[in-house]
Amino acid sequence: MSSAQVDLFENKSPYAAVMKLALPAVLGQIILVLYNMADTFFVGLTGSDVNITAVTVCMPALMFLLAIANLFGVGGGAAFSRALGRRDMDRCGNIAAHALSGCLLFSLLYGGLCWLFLDRFVDLLGGTHGAVHDLAARYLLVTVIFAGVPTALSALLAHLLRAEGRSAQSSFGTILGGVLNIALDPLFMFVLLPRGNEVLGAAVATGLSNVISCLFFVVLLCRTRTSLRFRYSRAAFSDGSARELVLTGLPACLMTLFENVSYAILGANMAHWGVAAQAGIGVAKKVNMLAHCAVRGIAQGVLPLLAYAYASGNRARMKGVLRISLTASVSVSALLMGAYLLLSRQLVGLFLPAGESREYSAAFLRILCLGCPLSALGYTVISFFQAVNQGGKSFLLASLRKGAVDIPLMFLLQSVFQAQGLVAATPLADLVCCAAAALLLGQWFCRTSRQDLPCLTTRERMAHA
Repeated sequence: MSSAQVDLFENKSPYAAVMKLALPAVLGQIILVLYNMADTFFVGLTGSDVNITAVTVCMPALMFLLAIANLFGVGGGAAFSRALGRRDMDRCGNIAAHALSGCLLFSLLYGGLCWLFLDRFVDLLGGTHGAVHDLAARYLLVTVIFAGVPTALSALLAHLLRAEGRSAQSSFGTILGGVLNIALDPLFMFVLLPRGNEVLGAAVATGLSNVISCLFFVVLLCRTRTSLRFRYSRAAFSDGSARELVLTGLPACLMTLFENVSYAILGANMAHWGVAAQAGIGVAKKVNMLAHCAVRGIAQGVLPLLAYAYASGNRARMKGVLRISLTASVSVSALLMGAYLLLSRQLVGLFLPAGESREYSAAFLRILCLGCPLSALGYTVISFFQAVNQGGKSFLLASLRKGAVDIPLMFLLQSVFQAQGLVAATPLADLVCCAAAALLLGQWFCRTSRQDLPCLTTRERMAHA
């Protein structure tokens, strides 16, 4: 380890260390939101609900790529930071190699399956309307099938760089892709491609920007002295590093996957209320995403600090980092919730012209944002349990946050409150996850406070010794 890494993970105050790692991560996540919004904004300039819906129904497919990246990126990043905390550099190399090869293999497989079953996949996502189907299929062909591998690898390498304390470089690569996407969107949509190909232009801009972001990370790793060595040792497949990576990353993957399934069911059910309602929920989700991505940036930034402190047995530092993370996440999300409640019509009006779809979107945003502070607490605790190698607790909370609670509630509430009931299932699920997260966190600290090395299992205390 370099002296800068030791200083960051061991010597800086918890507040200074959190700021150094979390702020770039939050900025990177905000840029991700902005470039996701950019597609919707520029497509919205066409004044076509069909175009907006085509981009909206593709969101779960793109998020599935992030689920793959999170499986190997969050899992690999947390496991890497724990190995770094124990100064086990051979294990660090094994974890990095497992993460890279796994992400490459699974993203290739996913792209191939999408290509083979493209039409069925688009229909499953809610693109059953004839015009929407054709546009969505072209969007997926570019963003998932052609550019899916570099998109997943870019997210993976950002996670791994952050795991060794290089949050600024990690976020710069993410921001680079986002800024390029925002710049390329109008170029491909309104200048280079013929009129009527705006959705395809948005897809090309997104795919190309992700390719360039991935190339940036590859060049950075080749030219920088780093502890990220993608090299297997002799014990790579017998030291448990692959199992640790998967068990840690699986909750993050499933949380993203459950979000995809939940959003796909929401979009498919919303189709019963017409294209205007589908366009409205698509815009509302993207605006509301800003709060969730700010929280996700804080959680991703502090995860290496939590994992390192956990592995080295520094309980006081771990608790300080967690306290700062929880306070920041809940405060930021509460402020954004207030802004959404006050300015819902103006915010969705940036993407939708006056009409039925804007009215739907403003109403949906006011419902969705009620879960922001609750989701912030739940997501932060999920990330904490990933850092301290408590995959079972992370999985339970992830399934409560998306999938186990909100999907049944969608069907139940829709029958009573129609389209608004569909949307209300999300903040209610956040409430259940928040309550469970607070309970599990309190139980875990109560149990571990009675141990000599409170943050470590018996096997891990032996390894630490």
